[in-house]
Amino acid sequence: MSIEFKPFASFQVGDRASQSKTITEADVVMFSGITGDFNPIHLDAEYAKTTMFGTRLVQGMLVASLIGAVAAPLCGSAAINMGQTFSCPAPARVGDTLTATVEVAEKIEAKHDLILKLSVTRQDGVEVLTGTNTVKIMDKKKP
Repeated sequence: MSIEFKPFASFQVGDRASQSKTITEADVVMFSGITGDFNPIHLDAEYAKTTMFGTRLVQGMLVASLIGAVAAPLCGSAAINMGQTFSCPAPARVGDTLTATVEVAEKIEAKHDLILKLSVTRQDGVEVLTGTNTVKIMDKKKP
C-alpha cells in the first residue's frame, strides 16, 4: 500500500475511509508478546470463562491500533499524529471482524490540523471504540 502526499487544502470535512480485519488467536498472542500485556482475560480461556464477559477479550490497544491502518492512507504522507482520545464502550473478542472508520470532522486552517472522528465496530454493528484524533498536515514550512 502506498501512502501519497496530500496537501491540507485537499481535505474536506466528511472525507472518510474504512478497513475491516478479523481478529485471530495469533493476533492476540503476538500483540501480547509485543506489548507485554499478558492479562489472562486475553490469553486464558478458562480464566476468561469466570469473568463477566465469559470469554477472552481482544486488547483495547490492539483495537485502537487498527485506526492507523485507515488514517495513514486517508491523511497521507505529510500527516503526523498529534494525539488521540478514545474509549471502548463494548468488548471485542477473538474471531470478531472489526471495521475501523476514520472521518475528517473538522479542519483547523491556522494550524493545518485535522480533527478526525474515530470508530471501530464489530460485525454485529456494535461500536467497540469511539474517539477523536488530531492530525497535523505538514505540507508547509513553519514560519
